[in-house]
Amino acid sequence: MATNSQHEKLSIETKEVRLLRLDADNPRLAHLPIGRTQEDLVRAMWREMAVDELCQSIAENGFFPEEPLLAIPDPDSPKHEQHFIVVEGNRRLTAVMLLLDADLRKSIRATDIPTISEEQIEQLKSVPVAIYPNKEALWEYFGFRHVNGPKEWDALSKATYVAKIHRQGHSLEEIARKIGDKNQTVKRFYRGYVLLEQAERSAGFDRSNVDQKRFHFSHLYTAAAYPQIQKFLGISDDGSLAENPVSPERLPDLKELMTWLFGDKELGKPAEVRKQNPDLGRLRDVIDNRQALSAIRSGISLERSYAISRGDTRRFEEALINAKDALQEARGTVTTGYAGDPSLLREMEGILKIGNAVLKEMRDVADSTPSN
Repeated sequence: MATNSQHEKLSIETKEVRLLRLDADNPRLAHLPIGRTQEDLVRAMWREMAVDELCQSIAENGFFPEEPLLAIPDPDSPKHEQHFIVVEGNRRLTAVMLLLDADLRKSIRATDIPTISEEQIEQLKSVPVAIYPNKEALWEYFGFRHVNGPKEWDALSKATYVAKIHRQGHSLEEIARKIGDKNQTVKRFYRGYVLLEQAERSAGFDRSNVDQKRFHFSHLYTAAAYPQIQKFLGISDDGSLAENPVSPERLPDLKELMTWLFGDKELGKPAEVRKQNPDLGRLRDVIDNRQALSAIRSGISLERSYAISRGDTRRFEEALINAKDALQEARGTVTTGYAGDPSLLREMEGILKIGNAVLKEMRDVADSTPSN
């Protein structure tokens, strides 16, 4: 896929690694509470981005010239020397920096990095770099490659990038068109991002306080696309794309939603959504049912609240079908699975009594129900 940014690329040059800087605005690091010095960024990349694997690969195979780093001139360069900010390839640059600098490895406590020879060190001191005039010249390439293409970022990194480009003056429709998004992905990312911002800014949510090891941003942007959850928050499909989409009086509802999605360690509340399937669909149905919503708000689990949302008729039907299926499976394995244990025999006798009691009650209801 050819983009305008590819034609705006100035050149591919060999640059000394000492002139290259990691990008402090890297979308992949946006969700981390870290400093923005070069050492801070190296430490974060080492901890979060599996740089050790790249160190091993580059130590064994060298730096592939076919995959240059993408960089822009650093506006804060010293007067006597031009530096460059690497916009694409920060993991590879981090790996090279660590392979070259023993003091840096020691400072960030990077372990298990292979030792390379003096000859390899000399070869790695300079790497191929494609120089672009500015980040604006790269945004279409980034969008296709990372948001809607083969080399994916995590969901929050994608949303952060979409938000950044949108706020630079590009419409969501333009971004979607230029990266080939035909599935409303850009809008869903941005909707989730502005809700996260508002939840953190105005609703008392703190993503560092979630009760899971990872912050699953995909739970939020997927949930926010459901009409039932938009109604719960008092937002519309298009209105939710505005800054601060949730009205002040509905901010407590936003905080509730975030707690159900992600939990709250300080309050000892676990996340109700552990996996998108089936938990997110169940939460949607619970929120859409007044009795079930009251149940989950009172502290009843998502599973129990979901059972309430289905209603007694549906629950009764499913219980009968499941009981029949279980008994049929037991009958098919009696000769091979039952060895004469008297406790299991008593268990079956108890099941039979329950079955007879249910049957009697069903007949009583049927007899008292007027026929059409």
